Amino acid sequence: MKTKLGNQLEKSADPYSEAEAIALNALAPRARSRAELHTHLLKRGFDDGIAHSVLDHLELQGFLNDLEFAKIWSESRQRQKKLSKRVIAGELRTKGVSQDIIDETIEAIDDEAEYQMALDLASKKYRSCSHLEPEVIYRRVHSVLARKGFDHSTTAKVLREILQKP
Repeated sequence: MKTKLGNQLEKSADPYSEAEAIALNALAPRARSRAELHTHLLKRGFDDGIAHSVLDHLELQGFLNDLEFAKIWSESRQRQKKLSKRVIAGELRTKGVSQDIIDETIEAIDDEAEYQMALDLASKKYRSCSHLEPEVIYRRVHSVLARKGFDHSTTAKVLREILQKP
């Protein structure tokens, strides 16, 4: 059984190996951005230099790739949460992904596919509240699209189609 003092001694004996093990364990459940892993290692008490060294090594080995992370994150958020490009870009920003990678990832999302996703989402909401007054339907469908981050022009186009307005 290890004691707290024993962990301290182990950590100081080979901090690089321990930092690498912690980083790999953090990557096991899901992909993470370099910035997320860096923050994780700093919170665990590792030196900034060791953290950068471990992350560089993981990148060289192919375990860490911000572009792949951003693509996987984007696809997952579109498929599971039906989120717009704008919301996905904001989430990637908070995860510490560089703006160049965010731009490349968002550019890969087809505008027509995003519109179709908004239309499907609005259609589903419309079916659940179609028995209500037209103003309530409009408000509820508009609200669900706004919460998912769709811009005004997409929302207006979808609402016109759903509600069959000219």
